[in-house]
Amino acid sequence: MTSLLAQEEIITRCLPADDAGAVALAAAALNAGNLVVFPTDTVYGVGADPFSEAAIARLYMAKQRPADKGIPVLIADLADLARVVAEMPAFIPPLIAQFWPGPLTLVLPKKPGLPPNLSPTDTIAVRMPDHPAARAFIRAAGGAIAASSANRSTHPPARSAAAALAAFNHLAAIILDGGPSPQEIASTIIDCTTVPPRLLRQGPISTETIMPFLSDAPAS
Repeated sequence: MTSLLAQEEIITRCLPADDAGAVALAAAALNAGNLVVFPTDTVYGVGADPFSEAAIARLYMAKQRPADKGIPVLIADLADLARVVAEMPAFIPPLIAQFWPGPLTLVLPKKPGLPPNLSPTDTIAVRMPDHPAARAFIRAAGGAIAASSANRSTHPPARSAAAALAAFNHLAAIILDGGPSPQEIASTIIDCTTVPPRLLRQGPISTETIMPFLSDAPAS
């Protein structure tokens, strides 16, 4: 009951995503264990500290997300990948070089020692968004953020700060307003830990566009 009350007492602030001071405040709020909503190159995301089990639990509760689904991680720069991924299969670098930053999420082997509620399996979904404000925020927060689309589970993703506020008022500490989302759908997801790699969700990047870059992946 105490944690629920604490969630209800949060005063959500809407701040401009392109303001350096607002980004610094949002990064500090996230690193203090709070949730932050921010724009990306697809739809708005809601993020938490990926290295805090309590912050991740807060994200699950706010989204009403089933615990067996896991939370993706967004990174600011390629060097940040090593913070959450154990190893990178040989066919991944060309895929990253072509599609990152961009609306492609890759499921990769998870680095040991991450909070158990970040992902219930030994894999983790990772993406580098193609959005300057999103990457500036992620970088200010340390380079990696546990993030999912800014909506309650089964509801449509938020495509504006106003829609995100309607879903996360008194749940997120800060909403970074970056204007309308450029996409109506979330990112394409490819599971790179299966043989052969498997499409988990169709997004802005089509399977036909991706397949030539998977020619070196292990085949069944």
